[in-house]
Amino acid sequence: MTDQSLFAALKAALIDDWAANARPEQLAPAGDWTTWVYCAGRGAGKTRAGAEWVRSITPKIGRIALVGPTAADVRDVMVEGESGILSICPDRDRPTYEPSKRRLTWPNGAIATMFSSEEPDRLRGPQHGAAWCDELAAWRNAEETWGMLQFGLRIGSKPRQLVTTTPKPIKLLRELLARAGQDDVVVTRGSTYDNRANLAPAFFSQIVRQYEGTRLGRQELNAELLEDIEGALWSRDMIERSRIARGALPDLRRIVVAIDPAVSVGEDSDETGIIVAGVGTDDRGYILEDISGKFSPTEWATRAINAFRRHRADRIIAESNQGGAMVESTIRAVDASAPVRLVHASRGKIVRAEPVSALYEQNRVSHVGMFDILEDQLCSFAPGSTKSPDRLDSLVYAITDLMLENQFRPARYVNFSFMGR
Repeated sequence: MTDQSLFAALKAALIDDWAANARPEQLAPAGDWTTWVYCAGRGAGKTRAGAEWVRSITPKIGRIALVGPTAADVRDVMVEGESGILSICPDRDRPTYEPSKRRLTWPNGAIATMFSSEEPDRLRGPQHGAAWCDELAAWRNAEETWGMLQFGLRIGSKPRQLVTTTPKPIKLLRELLARAGQDDVVVTRGSTYDNRANLAPAFFSQIVRQYEGTRLGRQELNAELLEDIEGALWSRDMIERSRIARGALPDLRRIVVAIDPAVSVGEDSDETGIIVAGVGTDDRGYILEDISGKFSPTEWATRAINAFRRHRADRIIAESNQGGAMVESTIRAVDASAPVRLVHASRGKIVRAEPVSALYEQNRVSHVGMFDILEDQLCSFAPGSTKSPDRLDSLVYAITDLMLENQFRPARYVNFSFMGR
């Protein structure tokens, strides 16, 4: 072997040596732990740490679960991503990937199966000796998915699991972090800045600079677990205590789709809030879907109409302060027969939101599943807030129409634009 080829071989071996390249918090802790939580900011190297840990345990553990927020996340990040399992395994140890079977099989016979928080019941039955749980704070059915996974971790003398996530104050993650140092839970932490050498300079000059020092930056970059804001109308506990799974949803008496349309279209424009909510035969309110985002008028109208049809809703509620006639005509251009009710926000946001917040305090409104961005907006909205809470506004319009309107208008008053339903 020539000196040049020897150098190339040594270089490749060094690159392949994860222990020599990783930062301490990216390596599996010593000790007799059952759950390792690696809580770190965006781009801190969580995916690489998870993929390398899975690779390292395949000689000893034959069945491994890979669990992420969605099936696409598991595929695109955990398996096929730049730091995913397929990318970090050398040729001699690269698993065979069978997407149709949601499965990776290593040359030594170890098998990793892919699951998502969208389908917790897929974890009912299969058993594993280890699991890698990615972005736990973004799981849609976090409690149910976690519970099903725990029941299946029963192969071998000491099943283990790794959680890699950017923190958000969901109940499950708070409970895991509170158990650090006890109950076999170990926590390591990292920030975006720790991995600066491996991130694009433009990411730091543009994205990081924009958000560092802000509340969102503290969470997404520094990996701080931020609790409720003093004076906020909603709290995490308020939402968590009444959250239900979709299977527990009762029969609904009415369903509405509420829209808070953006006043402009462009890169810097606000989102259009679109919330689907219902009131049950038990007289409780239920948040069913959040399909908000940045859309053109035709796009948000189409999304709202599709949601109206999908949920067999009774009416569409739309805020009319910014061009009421335009808002209604945009909806009717998509569906001329849609029953539309325009609402004019004559009171301030805080005043409008307080009665709806009170319903949450009284445990009379439930979220059917997880709505991360909406819930962040609710729990960060307080007097003096400057950010336009588009999703919050839509939720307020929906719950007000479903549960509070009769307090402010005669019982026989009906304000449908169309009476065909």
